[in-house]
Amino acid sequence: MYENKTEETPVKAVLACVDTGEFDAETSIGELAELASTANAEVVGSIIQKRPSYDPATCMGAGRLEELKEQLDPLGAELVIFDHELTGVQVRNIEQILDVRVIDRTTLILDIFAQRARTKEGKLQVELAQQKYRLPRLTGMGTALSRLGGGIGTRGPGETKLETDKRHIRKRITYLEAELDELKKHRDFSRSRRKKDGVLCAAIVGYTNVGKSTLLNALTDAGVLAENKLFATLDITSRSIELPDGRSVMLIDTVGLIRRLPHNLVEAFKSTLEEAAAADIILNVQDLTSPEIKEQAEVTAHLLSELGCDGIPQIYVMNKADAAPFTDTVFEDDNTVMISAKEQTGFDRLLECIMKNLPETAKRMKLLIPYDKTAFISRIRQEGKVFSEEYTSDGTAIDALVDIKLVKEAELYKRQ
Repeated sequence: MYENKTEETPVKAVLACVDTGEFDAETSIGELAELASTANAEVVGSIIQKRPSYDPATCMGAGRLEELKEQLDPLGAELVIFDHELTGVQVRNIEQILDVRVIDRTTLILDIFAQRARTKEGKLQVELAQQKYRLPRLTGMGTALSRLGGGIGTRGPGETKLETDKRHIRKRITYLEAELDELKKHRDFSRSRRKKDGVLCAAIVGYTNVGKSTLLNALTDAGVLAENKLFATLDITSRSIELPDGRSVMLIDTVGLIRRLPHNLVEAFKSTLEEAAAADIILNVQDLTSPEIKEQAEVTAHLLSELGCDGIPQIYVMNKADAAPFTDTVFEDDNTVMISAKEQTGFDRLLECIMKNLPETAKRMKLLIPYDKTAFISRIRQEGKVFSEEYTSDGTAIDALVDIKLVKEAELYKRQ
């Protein structure tokens, strides 16, 4: 009926969408095209049908599906991707009409995540989301359960035996949740350790493909993959940078967000996304060149609110200023800064903004410590950092980052 292409050969795909007025169909199908391209598909056509509601048997009207079927052969299409979540019955019925493989938006996103996951935790999270998505769709899938992996929508962990029954999948889900719970305990321990050690954390969040990884690379030489593709990176990367006042901040890159991100993925990646909720400050990166910047910002704000990030200081990092058609309408203040991660411009101001918005945990001071008080220098060094010291006739002159607990005492030795 159809064959799977190799990873190197792009699969020719047609996109399908039913416009019920629930969302902007044109914008959504445009994003679906980007997702398909990321998954190594060549989009050769698209179809949008306006309907008051979805057809419970075929999602799209049967008449329009027959029209679509006539277009598939001339286009050489082997795959149809629906911009909706389909039930098992709907997939089976649509495939019987079209005689090509059919997947939905969620399956496509899960496939991309399966490609991008590199760490053990990332792979476990993807498989958990896949298994939870597959479980309620087993009934009604029929012959679709005999498909083997090898094409878009069939990759990833847990895909080697699609004939598995519900009992086996439930058992696998229980195992995956236990494994992830164990990893979450380690992550929570690392977070509490960072807090105890006074390590400041800044979480980089934002819509997928706004330039988060490019920013992390430019600021820290992290070497994270930065491509002009949706979900180019999936796993968490942490790197430390130094602020102008001498304090160190741990920058944490998080998974990119997307409108209508599948619920199972949000749940599976909750522990990863929780890095934002545990951060001292959030760098909310936005793409100035995107015509959907407002909608993307709303998606990000909604998810951050869901994660409980409302009380955390945020800096709005307006990226790609070098390519934006207009920048004069962006008002910069202590919480908003324009940058170009690609051209590495605006970074000095960004670091200043981070410094101003972080809770004051230490203060850079120039001190003159009498020789009979040198033990105080040891305390400063233990709790903070000494940048330079010079021995003078009156004592030791130091330039140091002083922990907030010692600032009051240090004021006694402040150099004029």
